[in-house]
Amino acid sequence: MHVRALVFAIATAFTLQAQAPVTFDRLLHADREPQNWLTYAGTMNGARYSGLTQVNTGNVKDLHLQWAFQARSLEKFEATPLVVDGTMYLTQAPNDIVALDAATGELKWLYSYSPSRDAKPCCGRVNRGVAILANKDGGNTLFMATIDAHLVAVNARDGKLLWDKEVASAAAGYAMTAAPLIIKDKVITGVAGGEYGIRGFIAAYDAVTGNEAWRFYTIPGKGEKGNETWAGDSWMHGGASVWVTGTYDPDLNLTYWGIGNPGPDWNGDKRAGDNLYSDCVVALDGDTGKLKWYFQFTPHDNFDFDSTQVPVLAEVNWSGKDGKTQPRKIMMFGNRNGFYYTLDRTSGQFLEGKPFTKVTWATGLDEAGRPMRANGMEPSADGTLIYPNAIGATNWYPPAFSPRTGLFYLPTWQNTFGKFNKADAEFSEGKTFTGAFPIAPIPALRGSQSRKPNEADGYGAVRAIDPKTGAMKWEFKMSDVTTSGLLTTATDLLFTGGREGFFQALDARDGKLLWKVRAGDEIAMGPMTYAVNGKQYVAFSAGASLFVYGLK
Repeated sequence: MHVRALVFAIATAFTLQAQAPVTFDRLLHADREPQNWLTYAGTMNGARYSGLTQVNTGNVKDLHLQWAFQARSLEKFEATPLVVDGTMYLTQAPNDIVALDAATGELKWLYSYSPSRDAKPCCGRVNRGVAILANKDGGNTLFMATIDAHLVAVNARDGKLLWDKEVASAAAGYAMTAAPLIIKDKVITGVAGGEYGIRGFIAAYDAVTGNEAWRFYTIPGKGEKGNETWAGDSWMHGGASVWVTGTYDPDLNLTYWGIGNPGPDWNGDKRAGDNLYSDCVVALDGDTGKLKWYFQFTPHDNFDFDSTQVPVLAEVNWSGKDGKTQPRKIMMFGNRNGFYYTLDRTSGQFLEGKPFTKVTWATGLDEAGRPMRANGMEPSADGTLIYPNAIGATNWYPPAFSPRTGLFYLPTWQNTFGKFNKADAEFSEGKTFTGAFPIAPIPALRGSQSRKPNEADGYGAVRAIDPKTGAMKWEFKMSDVTTSGLLTTATDLLFTGGREGFFQALDARDGKLLWKVRAGDEIAMGPMTYAVNGKQYVAFSAGASLFVYGLK
C-alpha cells in the first residue's frame, strides 16, 4: 500500500477547545442545535434547512466577508464543512482533513492522506466531506472516504490517524468521494467507479475498529432477486456506483441511497433488461443493510442518468384518492433524467412526478412512475439528439427543502441537450468501460448575470417545486449553468450560486433576489450556515477557496 499519512501539529495555543461528544443522539436531533452543522446535509433528512434566524430577508444585504480559506489544491472544492462547537472540519482535495477555528479561520491541525497512484476517479480528485461520531474515550472521531477506496478515522482533537481500512481495489477502478453517513455505531459509505466496470456496493463499518459490518451490492449476484434484469454475466461489471451521501429515517430505521448508472454507460446492447439496482433509490435496513424496497427512475439507462442525487425526507399533509388528508412520510427526488418524483418513503410507492426541464427521451411517467420511452430516442451510431444531455438536468449538487414554505428547491440545468452516440465497449479491469462519449454542448459563460438567458442554448436555474403536485412555483434564472447546491433557513432565505461566479441569497417564498456577491469562480458545493458565540455565518466555496460571510 503506497500511502503515507502526515499530521501537522500546530502550536499548542491553537489546540482545540473542549468539545462535547457528538453522540448518535446529537446527530439524530441536529435540528435542536442549529449553531452546529453536524452532518453532510445538516440533518439526517437531507433537507439542508437551518433554524438560525440572525440573518434574515431584511439584513442579508449587509453580509460581509469574515474570513477565507485557500485550499492547497487547484482541484474542485466540493466539500461541505462540518462545524462542531466552534470548530470547522473540512476536506481539501484530494484527501486532507483540515480543522479550523470557525470564527476566525485559524488553522488548528491538518491531516494529509496520500492516495495510491492507482487511484483513478472518473471526474476529478475530489472529496465531499467527513462524518463525526463520539468515541469511547469521550472525544470525537472523524471519518473520511478516499479516492483510492480507503476509509480512514482520525482523532478530531489533533488529527492523529486511528485506523485505515482498504474498502476496495483502486487498481480495479474503485474510488470513494462521498461524505460518510453515521447510523448508530456504524459508518456508512459507498463506492464510485462505474465508468470502470466495477460492481457497486454500499457498506457499513464499525466506527471503533473499521471492520465491515454489512455490505449491500447494488447489482444482485447469481441467484439473487433482480439478477435476471441483467443479460448473461453483464451484472459482473455493471457499475451502479454510489458517490453522494444518503439520508436516514430513525423511526423506520431505513437509510436511503441514490444509485448510479449501469455500464457501459451509453451502450446497453449486452446488458438487456432493467439492470437493477442501477438508477434506483434503495431503502436499506440501518442495522443489517437488507433491502426493504427500491424505486427505479430510469430502467435500462443508456444515457448516463445516475440517480445519485440526495433523497430528501419530509412529513407533509397528503390528500389521498379518497379525499382525506393525513400526514405522510415522503421522499423528494429531483432526478438527473429530468423528472421530479415524490415517493412514499415507507413503501417506495410512487405518488407524484413531473418533468422539470425539457425531456425528449421519454414521453412521461406511467401510473407507477415508470418512464414511457419515446420511439427512436436512443444512442445510435450516427448520434441522436436528446434532452437533457449526459450531465443531466441536475446532478450531485444537493437540493434543499423548507418546512416553512413546504417547497422543494432544486438546482437545475434547463434546455440542455446532447448528441448520444453508440460504440462497442469491451471490459478490461482498470480501464474505462463506457462506450462512445456523447457530444454534450454546455453553455459558455456569457458574461453579465443581468443578461437575459438564451433559453435555446440552455441556462442554469433554481426551481421551487411543490412536492404535492410536482408543479413549479417559481424559478430563478442564471445566465450560465449552475453546479451549486442549496441552503435554506428559518428566515425564508435560500442561498445558491452559479458557474458565472456569483453567490446569491433569494427569498425562498418567491425567488426574489435579495443579495449577491461576486466570488470570482464557480460555486460547486452545498453551502451551509452555523453560529459561534451568537454570531451567524454563511459558508460557501468558489474555485479552490472557502468563503465565510457574516453581519458586521
